[in-house]
Amino acid sequence: MPATSTIDEDVAELSSVRDLVRYGVTLFTRHGIVLGHGTDRMVDEAVFLVLTALELPHDELAPWLECRLTHAERARIGALYEARVVTRKPAPYLVNAAYIQGQRFYVDERVIVPRSYIGELLADRLATVVADPNGVVRVLDMCTGSGCLAILAAQAFPNATVDAVDLSVEALAVAARNIHDYDLGRRIKLVRGDLFDALASPGTGAVNGEGADGEAPRYDVILANPPYVADAEVAAFDAEYRSEPVLAHAGGPDGLILVRRIVDTAGRFLTPDGVLVLEIGTGAAAFEASYPNLEVTWLATETSEAEVLTVTAQALAGPVKPAVGAKAAKAAAAADGAAAPAKPARTRAKKTADSADV
Repeated sequence: MPATSTIDEDVAELSSVRDLVRYGVTLFTRHGIVLGHGTDRMVDEAVFLVLTALELPHDELAPWLECRLTHAERARIGALYEARVVTRKPAPYLVNAAYIQGQRFYVDERVIVPRSYIGELLADRLATVVADPNGVVRVLDMCTGSGCLAILAAQAFPNATVDAVDLSVEALAVAARNIHDYDLGRRIKLVRGDLFDALASPGTGAVNGEGADGEAPRYDVILANPPYVADAEVAAFDAEYRSEPVLAHAGGPDGLILVRRIVDTAGRFLTPDGVLVLEIGTGAAAFEASYPNLEVTWLATETSEAEVLTVTAQALAGPVKPAVGAKAAKAAAAADGAAAPAKPARTRAKKTADSADV
């Protein structure tokens, strides 16, 4: 019997939220779906789809567990379950919603599903590297994608304006929608272009019309979450990850092509006391081999270690060119030996509240 008929018939026999969540876990396990786009347990995936379909708070399950569902509600959840196992699209694409630090953002297949560890660091206003959040007046969000980090940065630094850069016109359209939803259009400026090249006015060297000829704008904080997955890992993606724009993942042979471009250029765009916060996934060994003399600090989060680094403007003022020759070979070997892919390993948002009680 076709999958559509089976799922329709199954959900028609269920009644409560608890029933639908349990059924989702069984269904997803049977079909072997791949997680990593906001959840890392089948139960959390089912809870996310059920609560979103019912327009209930995404982090509050317990009050609704015994609630009976209407036929239309069960059919809606059944359709989402079917789409998840048949299309293998990440759940956030099916409901056009993703959460970072409890805040909802619109997403679709024009952008990667947001799951940056930098979002967690912004929750405490980058306390380990920013002494005075109220003193931050200018922020750059490089590779902004859906715009979620730019929005979180604007909230974390209330006196700052934010420039948000991305190469993809389609991604910027999604970012514009999110910025409008959060009413931050007067504080966040979207810029299309290739990394820092996007900030330079053609032919003059001036930046955004603000600096003198050849002078770059200066930022107190630069956030960067560039593509950092090695080519071989991109080629081996599961279906869920293949649903995302390849541009948002592809980082070259060792995953660090764009990372190196950012590190080599960021110093020119930082204030004297500014800081670069850069997410690079599981490439720490390759990065340190490439930049053996660069002083960096690795920032741990609740769910990651040595995947986000910070480096000061003072450190970037010195020679930061990547190592060549034997050191470059060492970096490549370190990247090739990584035990897990970079972005797919970055699976977790906060566990859906109460899902363990299902």
